[in-house]
Amino acid sequence: MTREQERLVALGAVFQAAVLVDRIATTGSAPPASINALLDSLLVRNPANTLAVYGGDDINLLEGYRALSNILERASSPLQREPLRYALGMLTLERRLAKNSDMLSTIAQRLQQIENQVQHFGQGHENVIASCGGLYQDTISTFSQRIQVHGEMRFLQQPDNAAKIRALLLCGIRSAWLWHQLGGRRWQLIFARKRYSTLLQQRLSSR
Repeated sequence: MTREQERLVALGAVFQAAVLVDRIATTGSAPPASINALLDSLLVRNPANTLAVYGGDDINLLEGYRALSNILERASSPLQREPLRYALGMLTLERRLAKNSDMLSTIAQRLQQIENQVQHFGQGHENVIASCGGLYQDTISTFSQRIQVHGEMRFLQQPDNAAKIRALLLCGIRSAWLWHQLGGRRWQLIFARKRYSTLLQQRLSSR
């Protein structure tokens, strides 16, 4: 993969997290496989390439690709408004996090503990999701600028859903960090919109 294609994978993962957050907030559920693929990305160290961060395949990022494609193509769909807001919020919070070395150290230490939980309880266990959600709440959620999630209160008020949403926001910010590390910048969403859109269509058509 080219560096540009790798950036697309990472950005697609940001939007995948945003789509899943919106789905949980509005319907109360999301595919476990999609959630687990993003949760696993939190614990990947020294990957061979960007796809390796997401299990070596971007099959669980397709909804994120489609949401990003719709936005780049400026397709009018009210269903895309909240995911776009969440994704842009994650890109912004990642930049704030990158400047906070103490918080980065705390997150690294807590992720090590979460990795031990995964080995004990298994992938996608409620305790693991709760720990990831708690990590987000204790760190990134303390910034003055926060991501306000909109949806059905009956779903948002369920502790399990709240934990999943926070965990997914953490995953999205991890992917935003990777996107930025690969050379991704927010201005590209405007000035390189057509190029990104073309690459996305190629990626989607190959699935």
